[in-house]
Amino acid sequence: MTDEELTGLTAIEAVEHIANDDFSSEEYVGACLDRIAAIDGEVRAFVHLDPDAALAQAREVDQRRRDGQPIGLLHGIPVAIKDIFDTADYPTECGTAVLRGRQPAQDSAAVARLREAGAVIIGKTVTTECAYFSPGPTRNPHDLTRTPGGSSSGSAAAVAAAMVPLAVGSQTNGSVIRPSAFCGVYGVKPSHGLISRNGALMLSQTLDQVGVMARSLADAALILEVLAGYDPADSDTRAVASPDYLELVAEPPPVAPRLAFVRTPAWDKADPATHAAFAELTASLGDQVTEIDLPDDYAAAWDDHHVIMATDMAHNLNHLLERGGEVLSQQLRDLMAEGRSFPAVRYLQARQNAKSYAAGLNNLFGDFDAIITPATPGVAPVGEATGSPVFNSLWSLTGLPALTLPLLTGEGGMPLGVQLVGATRDDARLLRTANWLVEQLDN
Repeated sequence: MTDEELTGLTAIEAVEHIANDDFSSEEYVGACLDRIAAIDGEVRAFVHLDPDAALAQAREVDQRRRDGQPIGLLHGIPVAIKDIFDTADYPTECGTAVLRGRQPAQDSAAVARLREAGAVIIGKTVTTECAYFSPGPTRNPHDLTRTPGGSSSGSAAAVAAAMVPLAVGSQTNGSVIRPSAFCGVYGVKPSHGLISRNGALMLSQTLDQVGVMARSLADAALILEVLAGYDPADSDTRAVASPDYLELVAEPPPVAPRLAFVRTPAWDKADPATHAAFAELTASLGDQVTEIDLPDDYAAAWDDHHVIMATDMAHNLNHLLERGGEVLSQQLRDLMAEGRSFPAVRYLQARQNAKSYAAGLNNLFGDFDAIITPATPGVAPVGEATGSPVFNSLWSLTGLPALTLPLLTGEGGMPLGVQLVGATRDDARLLRTANWLVEQLDN
């Protein structure tokens, strides 16, 4: 295969080819590195990259297979890691000069699981400053004048530009779904606590969730299968068996899924083209979609999310403020100052409200398989601003699983994501419903 053919493969296709000795992991990783060398000067998805180290990892997994040792689900597959996850072989600087040169002694839990599954950690991708709003240098591969979104900017861009088949990101507000939608890839923010956050920069224990990006839904299910699971170092994970996501994503639903079209109180933030696109989409699905209005009290959810995020970040990032507050962006310092100003009773009320919102939303899933709603207000905006997470905040606040599918196009042919949201801890059902929707629209 040519380098272009190799980098165009999905992860599942590459795993099969490597298993069949069609090519080695070293050849595959080499093709990805050549692709990065050719285009990352413009896209700027990677912040830390060591081609020699990546090829050494690939040679090691190739040798493991030749020696007849057990191999994992991601054997020989390069994965890009957002630069808030600790890596023993790359710096982890979290997008801030305060942590420049920081070299962890060990891998984060997510990276360790990937290595155990045979993945090659190819490099670290750009994050916005401390996974908040201040942008990094990454540009949208579809249009370099536009943002890739944030905060998992580099991860989404690297997958969209075929530099890697898979990438890991994180979401506290909209940091997996938004960049995935802007860059036109499949993005999954699973249920809160499905994947361990041990060894990742903590912004908010209540809101932080690890997510993944891929160029196919099956690939997203494959990496979820590797990452999901209990970790005693993360108290929000649970000691329960994980389902076979890869098998279930392709399983036909027992009956045609029913979708609840939820505009949310943020609907007026979407642009007219998004309104029109979703009107056409829901009309095409006919009786499978029912429009549902949320109760009026859900309008306060965005304020509740902000209170929790600002307060938790003021606490968890205070050590950075003390070490080098002058180099942190004014935007981040203002948020932390606001977080310190909220009374404890307001913070506790916001957390209680989040549980009530989640309970109310989960009640919908007795009648519906998933909620359908926009992933973003529109296509990726021109300029450096990373775009609005307004269509993501409610699902981050409640911890429900959400994913975005690159099914629509908007202005200038730019990607426009379709977001599906599922019941808490029912990620497999959500993936299956998403696959059904993709197939429906492909027919």
